[in-house]
Amino acid sequence: MADPRYPNETSEYREARQALLAAEADLRERVERVAALRRALPLGGAVPQDYRFQGADGSVKLSELFAVGKDSLFVYSYMFSPQMKAPCPLCTSFLDALDAQAPHIEQRINLVVSAKSPYARLAGVAKDRGWRNMRLVSDGESSYHADYLGEAPDGSQMPMANVFVRREGKIYHWWGSELLFVPNKAGDPRHIDMMWPLWNVLDTTPDGRGGFSPSLTY
Repeated sequence: MADPRYPNETSEYREARQALLAAEADLRERVERVAALRRALPLGGAVPQDYRFQGADGSVKLSELFAVGKDSLFVYSYMFSPQMKAPCPLCTSFLDALDAQAPHIEQRINLVVSAKSPYARLAGVAKDRGWRNMRLVSDGESSYHADYLGEAPDGSQMPMANVFVRREGKIYHWWGSELLFVPNKAGDPRHIDMMWPLWNVLDTTPDGRGGFSPSLTY
């Protein structure tokens, strides 16, 4: 459809919509350019140790999170430490969506969610949320979160996403969501918004995000 129209729209609406459409097309091109730059990154630093986590089947090493034939691993650091009474609502909202997409994502890469809380506590949250697809692990005893910016020096949790790659039997860091540390003018980092359906849907509406923040219960 070279010239789409909706019922009863005005010329004023169409003119404004065409200007917005041009901006949306430009944004799409810029997103694709940034993705190309990301794919062209050189190898990051070699992982300093084969971190050990706790999962559904007991102890598991970072190297064992790579399935045969899949050399990329996406790890999300879930803000849920033993000291927290409940997990981060924002992280939880993001993971609600990620769990549904996990079967698709895992056709190409490995996907893991890690938290500092013991595995049994993490599994309890998963059961309450109805998560069925994501692989969950606890990093309660290793320095993974601290080393890869998922934990601040004071022990507070950070919602970092990291990508690791396996090359010739060795594991290297590839990318991290460092935009977390470059907030916008409003002080909002919005570092993983492109992956988060909640915000992308709200941004299409006249009310936008407003002051909304997701909750664990409604």
